[in-house]
Amino acid sequence: MLGPAPPFAGRHRGLQAPSRRRAATIRAGPPPPRSPPGRRRQVATARVQGKMASAADSRFGQKESSDQNFDYMFKILIIGNSSVGKTSFLFRYADDSFTPAFVSTVGIDFKVKTVYRQDKRIKLQIWDTAGQERYRTITTAYYRGAMGFILMYDITNEESFNAVQDWSTQIKTYSWDNAQVLLVGNKCDMEEERVVSSERGRQLADHLGFEFFEASAKDNTHVKQTFERLVDVICEKMSESLDTADPAVTGAKQGPQLTDQQAPPHQDCAC
Repeated sequence: MLGPAPPFAGRHRGLQAPSRRRAATIRAGPPPPRSPPGRRRQVATARVQGKMASAADSRFGQKESSDQNFDYMFKILIIGNSSVGKTSFLFRYADDSFTPAFVSTVGIDFKVKTVYRQDKRIKLQIWDTAGQERYRTITTAYYRGAMGFILMYDITNEESFNAVQDWSTQIKTYSWDNAQVLLVGNKCDMEEERVVSSERGRQLADHLGFEFFEASAKDNTHVKQTFERLVDVICEKMSESLDTADPAVTGAKQGPQLTDQQAPPHQDCAC
């Protein structure tokens, strides 16, 4: 026969049944490790940055919507041989800045500038194209939809002047019929190195049916006037098209009148 149980049986700490709270803890497993303080700070910082980004996106969206307030948008291309000064010409007009360092444009780039002409707010989308032959397929794809072209040559570079005819052919081939073109002889500040006279530039412009300017991005000569004249010519052609259009087609009795005093057709450089 078994004798009586020892007085301490079942009472030893290691033999006690676990309490309900301890049993629940055992079933659930150990608590997950707490993130280190550095990790918690990173998460908090990411949340703050996310909120700031959302607020910035909201403000950017409001700015974009306000920038859409314009009467017309004109797409303008600056084309010509490499190194004639197309990028400098654009930066002088858009940012009023100039750098003598030459950096060849890769492919195509653009800037946006809003101007007021003839009581209209006009948004200009000005594309700076690469002059190298290897980019020709890319740049000609942007001719479609362009309303104006600045065809540029360098007055100190005979080759760039001789290429004007080829560039003109490309405009006629790839752009629409009513695209307006201005011929610009750039770098007229370099008079001592001139190889293309103003008279030759004017004669070529007359032969091609373009208006002619000589300009200098470095000295800021006739840069603004060139763009303003191109915008005015585009507005004039728009007005003529609306005036001669059939009301049954346009759905309006008369288009908007865009009239302004015309600038002289030729502008030589006063350097």
